[in-house]
Amino acid sequence: MVARGEIARFWSLESLHMVSSDGGPESSALVDDNGSEEDYSYEDLCQANPRYLQPGGEQLAINELISDGSMVCAEALWDHVTMDDQELGFKAGDVIQVLEASNKDWWWGRNEDKEAWFPASFVRLRVNQEELSENSSSTQGEGPEEDAGRNRHKYCESKRQMRTNVVQEIMDTERVYIKHLKDICEGYIRQCRKHTGMFTVAQLATIFGNIEDIYKFQRKFLKDLEKQHNKEEPHLSEIGSCFLQHQEGFAIYSEYCNNHPGACAELSRLMKQGRYRHFFEACRLLQQMIDISLDGFLLTPVQKICKYPLQLAELLKYTTQEHSDYNNIKAAYEAMKNVACLINERKRKLESIDKIARWQVSIVGWEGLDMLDRSSELIHSGELTRLTKQGRSQQRTFFLFDHQLVSCKKDLLRRDILYYRGRVDMDDMELVDLEDGRDKDWNLNVKNAFKLVSKTTDEAHLLCAKKPEDKARWLQACGDERRRVQEDRELGMEIPENQKKLAMLNAQKAGHGKSKGYSGFPMAPPHQNLHPLHQRHVTVPTSIPQQQVFALAEPKRKPSVFWHTFNKLTPFKK
Repeated sequence: MVARGEIARFWSLESLHMVSSDGGPESSALVDDNGSEEDYSYEDLCQANPRYLQPGGEQLAINELISDGSMVCAEALWDHVTMDDQELGFKAGDVIQVLEASNKDWWWGRNEDKEAWFPASFVRLRVNQEELSENSSSTQGEGPEEDAGRNRHKYCESKRQMRTNVVQEIMDTERVYIKHLKDICEGYIRQCRKHTGMFTVAQLATIFGNIEDIYKFQRKFLKDLEKQHNKEEPHLSEIGSCFLQHQEGFAIYSEYCNNHPGACAELSRLMKQGRYRHFFEACRLLQQMIDISLDGFLLTPVQKICKYPLQLAELLKYTTQEHSDYNNIKAAYEAMKNVACLINERKRKLESIDKIARWQVSIVGWEGLDMLDRSSELIHSGELTRLTKQGRSQQRTFFLFDHQLVSCKKDLLRRDILYYRGRVDMDDMELVDLEDGRDKDWNLNVKNAFKLVSKTTDEAHLLCAKKPEDKARWLQACGDERRRVQEDRELGMEIPENQKKLAMLNAQKAGHGKSKGYSGFPMAPPHQNLHPLHQRHVTVPTSIPQQQVFALAEPKRKPSVFWHTFNKLTPFKK
C-alpha cells in the first residue's frame, strides 16, 4: 500500500475513494458496444454507481471527507437569486466550498467571504478535489534535479488520473441519466397512457413535454460516446467530437425547458388529489425506481444540459494542448456553454417575473397595465431628481425594466411604502447625455443630468443624479436595457402568458389583493450570531422558495421576506 504522504494526494468524488497516482478505479461499462442499456438492471447500476443512485450516499461521503479535513468544492449549475441574508447567492459557474451536507436539500457553504445555506440541487460537485501534500513537494537527501524530475513525473501522472476521473464521471452519469429517462418513459408515461380516465393527451404533453424525444436522442449520443471511450486507458479517450457531432441535437432541450414551468404547475395541481399521489408513487415502486418524486425526475434534463459545460470545463482543465482531443473539447465546451446560458437566462427571467408581480402589488395606487404585460426583468433602480420645464424639482425613485421606466414617490413617514407616479415607454425614447451647465432647450442649470426624449412626440424627461458615478450607472443601465431587449428579440425569449397570469395571481394572494407596501410580506427570521455548526441546525430553511420555474423541484425553506425595506432590492440582482 502506498503511504499517504508519498503520493500527490487527490481524491475523486466520482470514485469516492483515495487513488494513487499510478492507478485508477476500474471502469464499469454498463452499456454494450451497440449503446444499449436494456440489458442492465437497477441492481447492476446501483452496484457500479452507488453515489448516483443510492439516496444519502453522496451526503455521507461528502461529510466524511469534510470531517477528514478535505476541501470539497461544487460548481453552480445556474444562478441562485436570493433575498435572504442566510442564503448564499451565486451565478452559474461560481465555485462554492461545501462546509456541511447533512441536510439533503440545503448545504452550508462558503462563496468568497460569506458563509450561508444554498440549495444542493443547484450545484454539481467537482470530480477532482485536489489537495497536494506539502510533504511530497520535496524529499530529504535528494538533489534539486532529482526532486524536480520526480515532481514533474508525479504531476503528469496526477493530471492523467484526474482526466480519467472526469471522463469516468461523464460516462457514468450519462449511463445513469439514460436509466432515469427510461424509467420516466416506461414507468410513468406508459402507465399514464393506460389510464385514459385520469389523464388526457394534452395533460401528458404538458407534464412530460418532449422527454421521449430526449430519451431517443440521448441513447444515440451515448452510443457514440461509448465508441470514443477508451476503456483500457480512459485518459486517452477522445469524446469531444461526440458533443460537436450532436451539437444541433441538443436544441431539443430548449423546448423541454420552456415547457417545464407549465409541467410543474400542472403536476402541482394534480398532486393535491390523493389518487394522483398514490398513482405516481405506485408507478415508481412498480418500475423499482429510486426514492425521488416525479417532479425530481422531471428536473433531471434541465440539470443535465446545464451540467455538460461544467464537466467539459473540468475535462479541458486536465487535457494538455498536445492531447489529440484538446481542440474538440475546447470547441465542445464553448458550444455547450452557449446552450446552457440560454437556459439559465430563461430560468432567471422566469424567477424575475414572480418578484416583479410582488413588487407591483406592493405599490400604492398602481395604474394602467401590469408590468408583466411588457417587462420581465429589473435592470436598475435608484433615486433621481426630475426637473420640469418650469424649473420645479421632484424627488422620485425610478425602476428601469426592459421596455419601461417606472416612477414612484416615497411615503413621507413610511419610507418603505411607494406610490405610483407614472411610467415611460423606453422603446420610444432616445437617451441624451447632458453636460453640466445650462441646458439650452429648457434654459435650466443642470448637473449630473441626462434626458429621455421621445422619437415620435414632444415628450421629454430631464433627470438629475446626485453624483457623477450615479449618472454613469444610469447611462450604462439604459444602454443595457436596449441591448437586452434586442437580445430577447433575436433569441425569441418570451414568457408564456399563463406563467405571467400565475405570477400575478400568486402575488395578489400573498398581498391579500391590497397594496400595503412592503409591510405586507413576512419578515425574515433574525440572523443568529451562532457558530455555523450550531446555526445550521437552528436555522435550516424548511419551506417552499418563491421561484416558480422549479417550484416543485427546489428544496424547502422558510418564507423569505420580499423587499421588507426599500434599500434591499437584491431579488433582481445576480
